[in-house]
Formats: sequence, structure tokens, C-alpha cells
Amino acid sequence: MKKVYLTLFTCMLFISFLGHAEVRINGFASIYGGKTLDEGESLYGYSDEIDWQNGSLFAIQLSSDLSEGLSATAQVLARGNNDFNAEFEWAYLTYSISENSQISTGKLRIPFYRYSDFLDVGYAYRWAKPPQSVYNLNFSTYEGVSYLHTSYISEWDSSLQVLYGAVDTEFSAITDSDRGQLKDTFGFNWTLSNDWFMTRVAYLVTEATIDLSGSADLSALIGGLQAYGLTDQRSNIEVIEDDAYFAAIGIGINHENIIFDAEYTEFEIDNSIFAKQQQYYVSLGYQFDSITLSLTYENNDDENSRDQFNQVPRVIPGPNGIEIPIVVPNSNIYLQDVTNSALASQRASSDTYSFTVKYDFHTSATFKAQLTKLEDDLTGVNTGLLLFGVDLVF
Repeated sequence: MKKVYLTLFTCMLFISFLGHAEVRINGFASIYGGKTLDEGESLYGYSDEIDWQNGSLFAIQLSSDLSEGLSATAQVLARGNNDFNAEFEWAYLTYSISENSQISTGKLRIPFYRYSDFLDVGYAYRWAKPPQSVYNLNFSTYEGVSYLHTSYISEWDSSLQVLYGAVDTEFSAITDSDRGQLKDTFGFNWTLSNDWFMTRVAYLVTEATIDLSGSADLSALIGGLQAYGLTDQRSNIEVIEDDAYFAAIGIGINHENIIFDAEYTEFEIDNSIFAKQQQYYVSLGYQFDSITLSLTYENNDDENSRDQFNQVPRVIPGPNGIEIPIVVPNSNIYLQDVTNSALASQRASSDTYSFTVKYDFHTSATFKAQLTKLEDDLTGVNTGLLLFGVDLVF
């Protein structure tokens, strides 16, 4: 509740700062229920008990033209999975350099994906939940600067964005709340489109640091490697100022009644415990007046490279030529096996199938129902999920 009061107070200050400038207020909301279809199973934060909070949210966006090319935008968002505590999702100033170029600075959305700019606005896309195999990074904003240039190339609309900044937040990495920092984040995304076809590429590089102390097992492993003087092997587990990259390519088709989307992404942190992530989805939809039906297939494949395994030796030379086994204290368990197990735990492989019905029953609201089935290729476990609810804008 204190966070809500603080956010409302900050909004009042924002409006006060704008003085006599005209303030435009828009909003959007999603109200969703969902449950898994298998007893004892969970997926995307849902369990086998129906949940009306996890996928629901409410947001207000304030924007104002401050004249002479300068504008201000702020968005306050309350998520159900955060007990509806209202927080600033973004807040930035934009200056129009020309009719085709603008620069923004503040807290901004990272353009990882095609739908990044309106990822929270469920009304803007046809799924109840965007394909989670691809849309799986659980942070979405950075603090920094963005340059946007729009132009025409032959018969194509071109939009090129270049960004620089940093991220310092909590997100789910090894545990549900690991502290992470991305320094010197630099990247671009470029979109070309015409009346019915769109293609997009994005690439970002950064220097990643993630605090792994929340995991007792990893902390013990890192401490054990350090105790044996295996600093290189310890460095290959820790995430301290490691180079990382994110790459994406996507296409979209909206021709007559046919809608098609596909995106492929990669994400990797060099010399770390985290596996290289590769994932994609393809989605085909057909629109019947106010009803849109969609079928979506997703695939993800996360795996560490083979040369990361067996880097920890099983023995080290001791005095008088005696070999000292590198084991967990007071046990016969080799640290090599523990390290290999930690790396192998990052392996993931799954196929996901979804069927979505979208019904535009109002000019500002849409109803969606989505049935999703995830097949884990490693465990053989299949989990079904039913989502249904309403997205609206106002």
C-alpha cells in the first residue's frame, strides 16, 4: 500500500512539473484467469488452482507535449503477480531532432522482441500470453538513451533504433530474485515494412553481472573451487562482468484474413554457468470479422557448450608427488562431478503448442481464451494450461 501512495504522489509531482502543459492520460488493463490442467503441475506461474492475479494488470500512461519538439512520457503499472503494487514501468523525455529523428532518455523499454514496445498491452496482439519460449527474459526496461530514425527505402517504411544504457534490477535467473546488472548495454533494432509484410532484426551486447549468492548450492561450489585455487574454473561459473549478447530476427505477414508471425532469438553469457539459449516460434492466424483463431508452435533449446564440462580436474599434484583428489569436504564427491551437474542443470528443451481464440466484442476491449500444452523433451512431462480473460484500452 505504501508503494501505491508513493506512486500516486510521484504522478502528482509529474503532473505538477508539466505545469500548464496539456497532459494526455491513457490506460490499459488485462483481467485474466488461468489454471494448469494437470494436478500438481505448474506453468508460467499458474498452478492447478484457478488464479486471477498472475496474468492481470492495470496501467496508466501520462504524456505531454512540452512544445518545441520536447515531450514527456511516464507509465505506471500495477501487476497482479506483484500484489498490484504500482510502479513506474518507464519514464522518459523525448526530443524531436527533425521530422524523422528523435532522441529519448530516461527509463525505457529494451527492444528485445517485435512486441517489446507494447508487451504489457494485451489488446495489441492476438495471444492471451505471448509465446513464452521466446518472450522469456523477465526484465524489460533499461536506463539510458535511445535514438530513433524513420525513413523510406524504395516502397518500404524503415525504422532504426540505436540504444545505450544499463540495467540494475532483480529478476529470475537461478533463484526467483537474483540481483543483476547489465553495464554498457549497446544495441540496435531495425524494422522494414510495407502494407502487408514486416521484417525485423535486433542485436544487443552488454557486460553482465549476476549475484548467485541466493543459491546455497552454487555458493558452496564456487567456494570449493576457490579453496583449491581453481580460479579459472570458478570464473567460468560466476557471472562477473562477463560479455553477453542478445540477437533476434522476426517476420510478420498480415494479408487479407491471414496473419503470420515468427521470431527467432539467441541469448548467451560467455564463461558462465548459464546455457546458451536458442528459441523460436511460428504462429498462424485467420480472422473472421471480429473473431481471430491462432495456432502457435514454440521451441526452445538451452545448452552449455561441451568445452565447459570437465574443466575441473579430479586431482591436483601435492607434496612428494602425491595426488590430492579435488572433492567436496568430508565426502568422496568430486568437484568435477558437482560442476558438471551444475552446468547440466541449465539444459532445457521443450515444444509448446497453443490454440487461441480472440473475440473483439468492443471497440476498446477483446476477449481471449488460450489453451497451451508444453512438452518437456528432457523429462517427458506434458503440462496443459488454460487462460481466459479480457484486454482493454481506455
